[in-house]
Amino acid sequence: MTTFCYGGQVQANGIRQHYLRYGGEGKPALLLIPGITSPAITWGFVAERLGQQYDTYVVDVRGRGLSSTGPELSYDPDSCADDIIALAAALGLRDYLLMGHSMGARFAVRALARGAVGVRQLVLIDPPVSGPGRREYPSKLPWYVDSIRLAQQGMDAEAMKAFCPSWSEEQRQLRAEWLHTCYEPAIVRAFNDFHDDDFHRDLPAVSVPTLLMVAGKGGVILAEDQAEIARLLPSVQISTVVNAGHMIPWDDFDGFFIGLGSLFPGCE
Repeated sequence: MTTFCYGGQVQANGIRQHYLRYGGEGKPALLLIPGITSPAITWGFVAERLGQQYDTYVVDVRGRGLSSTGPELSYDPDSCADDIIALAAALGLRDYLLMGHSMGARFAVRALARGAVGVRQLVLIDPPVSGPGRREYPSKLPWYVDSIRLAQQGMDAEAMKAFCPSWSEEQRQLRAEWLHTCYEPAIVRAFNDFHDDDFHRDLPAVSVPTLLMVAGKGGVILAEDQAEIARLLPSVQISTVVNAGHMIPWDDFDGFFIGLGSLFPGCE
């Protein structure tokens, strides 16, 4: 039985923010912020399971999916973090778990640094630890831009295999269908901010219990990065999904939920 409730949209932080809801009332709330080229619907297979225990909201980050997009918007980390704060307020979330993957994890940390209220726990899924004076993010910009441009022309699951060879046909088909909604300037700005924006600066401002989930095969977060994050955020708990790359639930679905530990009882 599906846990999907509905898709909705609200006006928050001056833009239209679209979200998908799973789980429904009577469960603790969870707000999920996807990564750089992941519209909310591509996280549906994860949210279906999260919805078994959480009232789960998956958002389309501005410039992606069905949320506001276009050249008139700013795509800087502060604006995107403020979107999270405003969306939570618009949805009436008062005591919720904030979860972000990759870019979404960086935005979630920035939201807390900018005064987000009502967050009871934070989950950071393999956030890029690149930044000024640091090593580059492992992925390269053309991987994103080339696939977006092909999706704008029209592509199918077979064509997407060149970019996501390990994904299932269903996952590749969904990405092929929705990738064209990723506004290229928003993606370029986010990718550049992986290198130009200081993620580590915000970590000491986080005062809520935090779980850092690391992809064992992702190459994004190395042992020395974990040690640095632990120094900046001493209360952090670190969980490694050994057999997964950066797109952890795609590579090891069960391992992702095991990695959540006590947040998803029955899997740890």
